[in-house]
Amino acid sequence: MKINKIKINSYGKLKEKELELKDNINIIYGENEAGKSTLLKFIINSLYGISKNKKGKEYSDYEKYLPWEREEFSGKLEYELDNKEKFEVYRDFKKKNPKIFNEKKEEITKQFNVDKNKGSEFFYEQTKVDEALFLSSVVVNQQEVTLQTQEQSILIQKIANLVGTGDDNVSFKRAIDRINRRQLEEIGTERSREKPINLISRETENLINERQELEKYEDIKYEIEENKNELQSEIKRLEKEFLILNEIKKINENEKIEQEKIKIKEKIKNENEEKIKNTKNRIEEIENNNKKIIEKEIEKNKKIKNKLNRKITIIFLLIILINIIQFIFIKNKLIKNIFLLTIPAYLIFSLFLIKNKNKKIKIKENNKKEEINIEKNNLKNEINILQKNNEELKEEINKLKNNFNLKINLEKEKIKNKYKNNIEKNKLEELLNTEKENLNSQKIYNLQNEINSKKIKLHTLNLDQENIEPKLENLSKIEEKIVNNNEKMLTLKNLEKSMNLAKETLSKCYEKMKNTVTPKFTQNLSDTISQITEGKYSNVIFNDETGLMVELKNGNYETVSKFSIGTIDQLYLSLRLSMVEELSEEKMPIILDEAFAYYDKKRLKNILKYINNRFKNNQIIILTCTEREKKILEELNIEFNLLQLNNT
Repeated sequence: MKINKIKINSYGKLKEKELELKDNINIIYGENEAGKSTLLKFIINSLYGISKNKKGKEYSDYEKYLPWEREEFSGKLEYELDNKEKFEVYRDFKKKNPKIFNEKKEEITKQFNVDKNKGSEFFYEQTKVDEALFLSSVVVNQQEVTLQTQEQSILIQKIANLVGTGDDNVSFKRAIDRINRRQLEEIGTERSREKPINLISRETENLINERQELEKYEDIKYEIEENKNELQSEIKRLEKEFLILNEIKKINENEKIEQEKIKIKEKIKNENEEKIKNTKNRIEEIENNNKKIIEKEIEKNKKIKNKLNRKITIIFLLIILINIIQFIFIKNKLIKNIFLLTIPAYLIFSLFLIKNKNKKIKIKENNKKEEINIEKNNLKNEINILQKNNEELKEEINKLKNNFNLKINLEKEKIKNKYKNNIEKNKLEELLNTEKENLNSQKIYNLQNEINSKKIKLHTLNLDQENIEPKLENLSKIEEKIVNNNEKMLTLKNLEKSMNLAKETLSKCYEKMKNTVTPKFTQNLSDTISQITEGKYSNVIFNDETGLMVELKNGNYETVSKFSIGTIDQLYLSLRLSMVEELSEEKMPIILDEAFAYYDKKRLKNILKYINNRFKNNQIIILTCTEREKKILEELNIEFNLLQLNNT
């Protein structure tokens, strides 16, 4: 893999820069503060994305390289894989993901996986080299060289780490020590006193003792619960009975009202029948009295007639007597004849008078009979009306009785359907068939008292339960604490197992590394250091006790710590370079940022000669602020591509 072209629109202090790189060695020259390290960051951020995470630094890369004076914060990198496929990655660093183009300028961004934290992983998918590996192998920057001049021991440790574990930041012994310290601090041992495992064990023991004291209240609680359930069921049953009895009582009261209505109608009916009977008696009495009255009237009229007849007879006799006298004493015929005419006239008058009297008597008799008949008819009409009313009353009474019986049965059926699921069938039938005389207010009152009494008992049980609840809540909290402590203990045990497994795995991996990778590293390192030191040091070994050792020409071994900083620096760079071929199937570019700042001319010449011979298939990018690399390469007749970064 090689980088063909770099185009920076605006990134940190770099603006509108274009650099075309070539195969093998490229020297990018720039004075101090010209932006060489910024250029290196641009390359890394173009391939892996820019982070907004400070990672313990004062500023994140995003904040550090965000241009102040313009909106543009972007650039493009053109690169080529070993299979000759060419790609362009365009980054707008204000956005998380780049745009990827193939050689035909077709956007292929969606062909690569996107991690929610890291963004597009196109470069890792193409090379299998992530950012951490890229920075720890093919990139050697100025900060590491500065570190070498400040603390020689740190650089020696990095070399030992790299040989022992394959990562210059990972020390096997330090890793084991850290795990042991963490194991002691975060877990503890049986001999420790105030560590998590000891504290949890003591607390759990105390909680178990406290739990045993409180567990007796659980039995009391269960007993209370059982009594409460029984009381609640009993109260519920009695309340249902109370409701049923009240509804039956209401039915009975309605029945009583209806019966009163029936009694009233029956009373009216009986009164009517009594009236009919009395009226019939009255008619009979009238009929009986009428005969007597008529007989008396006839007798009376007979006497009147007799009296009248006597009067007429007496008067007729007097008239006859007078006529006799006048015939004797009066001689005048006219007068005699006139007097004589008085007899027939009187007879006619008498007949008229008798007839008139008889007529009046007859009329009077008829009137009396008519009066009696009218009274009889009125009484008969009254009887008819009363009988008719009684028929209607009888019909109404029957209707009331029938309707009420139906209504009673219907109401009872409703009660049965309403409570059939809440009370036993036999008990429901018993309540429905309760005799009216047995269903009185006193019985319902007694039932209500029984309900109230049981409710008082239930309330007492609730108070007892409320008094127990805080203790049980505390028991629940204790149980929860015990469970939590057990979980914590299990977590600690699992963590302890994990740490033991980690130590075991690390030991196995370390042994495997020492038996497989370490010999390979030391061999590569020996070959490399032999070439760059012109055979002065030809053999490098590594063991746990002494660390990295270098064989001298006389056969003696010396620890690396006794060598000069320059030699240690050569060892470190040699080891880093020896790793390049193991990184990826791609021939990754080697980027050296002021990596030779403290090399003398001889060492620089040797390392450049070695790099040129060993890494002919790798692109080499040397960032430098001096012309030493340029002059030595020219002196060695090694081709290189020179690029300049000017301060602007």
